[in-house]
Amino acid sequence: MKTIDVLGFGEPLMELAQVERAGEALYLPGFGGDVPNACCAAARQGARAGVFTALGDDAFGADFLVLWDREGLDRSAVITRPGGRTGAYFISYGPEGHRFSYIREGSAASRVTPDELPLETIAAARVLHVSGISQAISTSCADAVFAALAHARASGTAVSYDTNLRLRLWPLERARAIIQAGAAMADIVKPSLDDAVLLTGLEDPDRICDLYLGLGPKIVALTLGRDGTLIATPEGRRRIPGRPVEAVDATGAGDTFTGAFLAEWLRTGDPFRAAEYGNAAAALATQGKGAVAPMPRRPDVERFMAEG
Repeated sequence: MKTIDVLGFGEPLMELAQVERAGEALYLPGFGGDVPNACCAAARQGARAGVFTALGDDAFGADFLVLWDREGLDRSAVITRPGGRTGAYFISYGPEGHRFSYIREGSAASRVTPDELPLETIAAARVLHVSGISQAISTSCADAVFAALAHARASGTAVSYDTNLRLRLWPLERARAIIQAGAAMADIVKPSLDDAVLLTGLEDPDRICDLYLGLGPKIVALTLGRDGTLIATPEGRRRIPGRPVEAVDATGAGDTFTGAFLAEWLRTGDPFRAAEYGNAAAALATQGKGAVAPMPRRPDVERFMAEG
């Protein structure tokens, strides 16, 4: 019997978000990293979620363990590296929105190798979730993700792949090749429209979905920003409208969508219902600053959806 609903393999990053107090710019600590964010979001929707990664034996790493325990994540497979360092990023805000500054090179998570994979934990999950960032942070991580995807498929564990393109981490041609190969091993692919235009050279959402379905996934969830999400399966497709809100900070909104989508898809088996739920959760997540702190819980999402 599968004991974990959603297992994420990706890099955690300590978050330091800018706030203005008494005319000074201060940075408040929080938590980030696309895959761990999605796992927290899934857990807040009632899914049994877990995370695999490596942390440094530093204060940031210890903080993540406390967070994951508080959120109810299974972190039994997490590696703590003696002398290792946990990555971090700063968020600053300006007229054009938020900007990110990263301190992640050589992080403990970036040194994960295929030999360190928790094979039994992967086999015990209903869904393994990874992203393009999971593969972009190092060659060893790219190899480890491919090995994890292969083991998941052999074990009857579904695979979720978020393209999450970050051109600061690797050149576009390498990203295209590796992300396409990863997507071809997935059951669910979640590209954003902005990512997909760069990765595929296509601009039409339907053609993008056709391309990804042609690689083999059963579900493509193409997020369209404020315009919602286009869900495509071999049997049909539907555009799910976004939920208009006055956004404060979009950091982590896409990860919230992913975690909420996976939790609701596992609960109902309906990708269209899951996208409606994910859109609502993502909208609520923009109502506060930072990635994890403003993520809603299931009662909040259900109340928001009921309000229309």
